[in-house]
Amino acid sequence: MFILTRFKDVVKISPKDFKGNFNEAIAKELNNKLSNKVFLNIGLCITLFDIEKIEESFIFPGDGSSHTKVVFRYVVFKPFKEEILIGKIRSCSEEGVVVSLGFFDDIIIPPSKLQSPSRYDSKDRVWIWEYDVGDGKTHPLYMDRDELVRFRVYESKFFETPLPKSTTSEGAQQPEEKISPFVLEGAVDEPGLGPLSWWLPSDEGSE
Repeated sequence: MFILTRFKDVVKISPKDFKGNFNEAIAKELNNKLSNKVFLNIGLCITLFDIEKIEESFIFPGDGSSHTKVVFRYVVFKPFKEEILIGKIRSCSEEGVVVSLGFFDDIIIPPSKLQSPSRYDSKDRVWIWEYDVGDGKTHPLYMDRDELVRFRVYESKFFETPLPKSTTSEGAQQPEEKISPFVLEGAVDEPGLGPLSWWLPSDEGSE
């Protein structure tokens, strides 16, 4: 789920931070700059792991801040394909089931990757697996909001961030489409996957 990625960057430290520990000031600046940032085809940056190399610092005329080239490793969230994760259902719609890991919310399980046969109840806004109990009978198993759900990572998708809002000749701004830069597609179409309550022993309250 998490990988270590090596980066190289120039870190700017303001004069007010010169009196403290310089390494700690660099680490703080790197976390402020990169935490929760998505890099295309790399993943979501979580936190600094370590600093491997600090090169010479330079102070440019009229600036006063130090500029230091740093090589460091960062903890990045990018699950492997087929990895099994557990999240919480945020919502359901005709497009599928949206799942959150707490620190990452852009996970979608599309209808084609749900247990079969499943149907969407538009009134209650919930997906339902019509579980075959035999003799031509089925039992509804619900994917309710806030339920813990076990899913398989099917695909990681990265998107270019949109350009700033453009202005028309009349001066009106065009609305900016919100696109998540990093989206996971999940699947629950195998035995053992889906809400954890589905797979509990009957004496623990499973439906």
